[in-house]
Parts: sequence; C-alpha cells; structure tokens
Amino acid sequence: MSKRDYYEVLGVSKNASDDELKKAYRRLAMKHHPDRNPEDKDAENKFKEASEAYEVLADAQKRAAYDQFGHAGVSGAAGGGGFGGGGFGGAGFSDIFGDVFSDIFGAAAGGAGGGRQRVFRGADLRYNLKLDLEQAVFGDTVKIRIPSWSSCERCDGSGAEPGSKPQSCPTCHGAGQVRMQQGFFTVQQTCPHCSGRGEIISNPCTECRGQGRVQKQKTLSVKVPPGVDTGDRIRLAGEGEAGEQGGPAGDLYVQIQVKPHEIFMRDGDDLRCNVPIDMVTASLGGELEVPTLEGKVALKIPSETQTGKTFRLRGKGVKSVRGGAQGDLLCTVEVETPVKLTKRQKELMEELGETLRDGGSKHSPQSSSWLDKAKKFFEEHLG
Repeated sequence: MSKRDYYEVLGVSKNASDDELKKAYRRLAMKHHPDRNPEDKDAENKFKEASEAYEVLADAQKRAAYDQFGHAGVSGAAGGGGFGGGGFGGAGFSDIFGDVFSDIFGAAAGGAGGGRQRVFRGADLRYNLKLDLEQAVFGDTVKIRIPSWSSCERCDGSGAEPGSKPQSCPTCHGAGQVRMQQGFFTVQQTCPHCSGRGEIISNPCTECRGQGRVQKQKTLSVKVPPGVDTGDRIRLAGEGEAGEQGGPAGDLYVQIQVKPHEIFMRDGDDLRCNVPIDMVTASLGGELEVPTLEGKVALKIPSETQTGKTFRLRGKGVKSVRGGAQGDLLCTVEVETPVKLTKRQKELMEELGETLRDGGSKHSPQSSSWLDKAKKFFEEHLG
C-alpha cells in the first residue's frame, strides 16, 4: 500500500513553517498516543504515521529531498513507520517528543532538571479565628500562636549536619528522576531512592534529623479588616510550613468565624435585634433607648404597635469589607404580656378588659377577624 503524503498526514500545507509542523504533530500525537488509546490498533498506526511524517519534514535536508523526489527521496531515512533509518534524530524532534510526553504523563516525564537539587514548597496551613461581632465590624489586630514547620537553623535547611553536604543520589545521579521503559518508548519517573530530591543525606542534622525543618510554635499578628464575616479568610503569604530542602514556605489562611452576640444578629450588611416593649407603650406609643454598636439611639414607638413590627435605623449596620453602602439596624418589636400581677393590677386589668369588650371588635381587629374566619371554617367543615 502506498504511503500517504506527509503534508496530508499532518494536515498542513507544503509551505508550512517549522512551528506549524510542530503544532500539527503535537496535536496528532496527543490525540492518537497509544497510552491514551489502549488496544486501539488504528490509533497506534496513526501515531506512527504522524511520527514518521514529522521526522522527515522537521529535518531541512530530508524535507528538501522529500519535496523533490517524494517518498523515494527519503526511503532510507524514514522506514518502519517512523522508527527505522534515521530514527528520531530529526531536527527539533526530541524537543517536541519531550513536550508531548510532558503533557501525557505530567512533570515526571519532563527533563531531568539538569542535575539540580529539587526543592519542595511547604504546605499551606489554615487557622480558625473566632472574633467578637465588634471585632468583625470595626476591625482589629489579633495575635495568634500556631504550630508550624520552620527552616532548621542548625543546618540552614539543607538537612545535613554542619560540616557535611548532601551527596548526589547514586540511583538517579542527581536528576531526581529515573528512566522507565514503557512499551516502545522511554519515560522518566520520580526516583524511588531519593524521592525526587536528587540527593541523599548520609550524615543527617541532629536537630532536624535530615528533614531540613523543625516544628515550632510561632506568634503572628493578624490584621482583621473592618466588615469581615463568617466564611471570609485572610491570606498570610509565606507563613505556612517551611519547604523541604530549602524550598519556599506555604501560606497561612486565617478562616474567620464570628461568635454569636447576646443582642445582635448579623444578616449580610444589616444587623437585627428583638426589642421587647410593654403593652402600655405598644398601645399608647412612646420612646425607647435601643443599643447600637456605636452607642444608644432613641426609637420612637407609635401607638397601636403590634408584635412583629420592624423598625429600620439606617446606617447603623455594617460596612462590608467588600465596600458599598453601610447596612441598617432592624429592630423587631415583641409586645410583652405582664406577669406576676398584684391584686390591684389584676382588678385594673379586668376593668380594662370589660371596657375593651364593650367596644366590640374595634379594639382587637385582628382577633375579631380571626374569630370570624374560625367560625366560618366550623360551619363549612364541621357544621
């Protein structure tokens, strides 16, 4: 069977640039790679066909010969489905081969890192910070103590006893990775001997026992901005655990939790509170002093106020940490029934009740309306 045109295989024009060739091959290799298409013979053949086409067209001399003589011009350089003759020696081929494997297998399939020591970033930490409502609304600076891994001062984070040095890993020779054969190609994986560090410590530091870090308690000052709420978090960069082998430290995330308040409840940027009033004030009206987070304010109660009536005090709520207008204070009235009445008070209440009943439904419109509905219900369903 005659071979397909290499340009057709890659899906490019005959004047395609090196970069266009590389992108086209990379796309096809990612799509048809055998490890992504197990037991799919057609995908494997397409992968080999694309590899062969790119091997020829990526090499300037081979490409010129192919353009002039076709497959006959490169028959000795690209046989065997891309794996014969010249193999993978085409210009730029090893670079893209590594790029493709890096995408398929992750960072472990990339380069060896030039023999440099690998470092590991420290873990991020979380601290739950409980605040009073006033602290959350107005902001504060709070000191916290946290257990954390810090870089070992004795060995300066190297993990080796002072006067000695870590040795290059004999398994990976300092690369941190080893080559592993998988099918017809080779990939790289993390070295099992040194866990990817590239070095081993034969004389570990007596302070940190070769870890390069020690666990300590440290005190930090956390600046809490005004307006935070439960669920918000503050990031302290570099205040997490120290990295291994001198790697950078992680971050500390301070999770905010606002404690319940004895008077106020937060509702977004608003504050809510329940205000009990006596029945005389509810009936005749009056004025009460109610607390806010900034001091006392006067709340006017109109006559004939019912339980559940809510009054809004504008601008007495919370200004959110995210900006915007300041919230309000919402005061919900609860009319309190008097208890522990004296004999004389009971007599007065009975006299008041008689005068109210004599007035009919006009003194208790809600009660009268409910009684009418209940009577109608009984007649329709139980009569």
